[in-house]
Amino acid sequence: MHPQINSTQNTRVKALFQLKEKSRIRKKEGVFLIEGSREITLAIKGNYTIKTILYCTTICNTSELSRILKTLDPNTEIIQISPEVYQKLAHRSTTEGIIALAQAKNHSLETLKFNNKNPLILVAEAPEKPGNIGALLRTSDAAGIDTILIANPKTDLYNPNIIRSSVGCVFTTTIATGTTDQIISFLKSQEIAIYCAALQASVHYNTIDYKSASAIVVGTEATGLSQEWRDHATSNIIIPMHGVIDSMNVSVAAGILLYEAKRQRGF
Repeated sequence: MHPQINSTQNTRVKALFQLKEKSRIRKKEGVFLIEGSREITLAIKGNYTIKTILYCTTICNTSELSRILKTLDPNTEIIQISPEVYQKLAHRSTTEGIIALAQAKNHSLETLKFNNKNPLILVAEAPEKPGNIGALLRTSDAAGIDTILIANPKTDLYNPNIIRSSVGCVFTTTIATGTTDQIISFLKSQEIAIYCAALQASVHYNTIDYKSASAIVVGTEATGLSQEWRDHATSNIIIPMHGVIDSMNVSVAAGILLYEAKRQRGF
């Protein structure tokens, strides 16, 4: 029989709620919450350490819970919680009644290793909206690229909205973060070509050869890329616009560029 927590006033519940709500606490403690069986399954697949499972019997599918528990370390803490506690800790109103407490990974550039001698990388500079970050992660997953690098991140990767909007891809995609300076230096040290999506001094994106080691760099829809990226680019590239406005959603732009690179590489 697993231990139970039934009160939302429980000290442990209050601490977990703060973890859900505050990036500062997630970073300080190096742990975060994952909600939903699909997302937890992907975190396990991505070799994340699951420290605790909290489940609500009136909501969760018992066979799905059993399947997840069988994949975990036998020493993982398992706690049964009431519907009231679950609703306090859940970020979404319609999920499967299961939440995990997981240990964060180190996403520094120093930990990054490539299995491919000609890696294809997506760099996103200063993405701010969790929905856009999640969409970029899904696009990267769909294209099967080697890594996504986030320069000057504005939010932590374990924000519940990023986990939700990425549909768990945040756990199975290789991600590293750093400043713009650090990432440019890293790419140059690895002899990886830098192709910056920009309107200024740009060539059409489909005129570039992406078959060698390549990093495709996208900025925010509002301000684009900083001058530093454009100054260090192997080439600035542009997606022709045929409408009235001169921008598109950053994940759509990234998808167009990445799939052209994959097309050239024969997928």
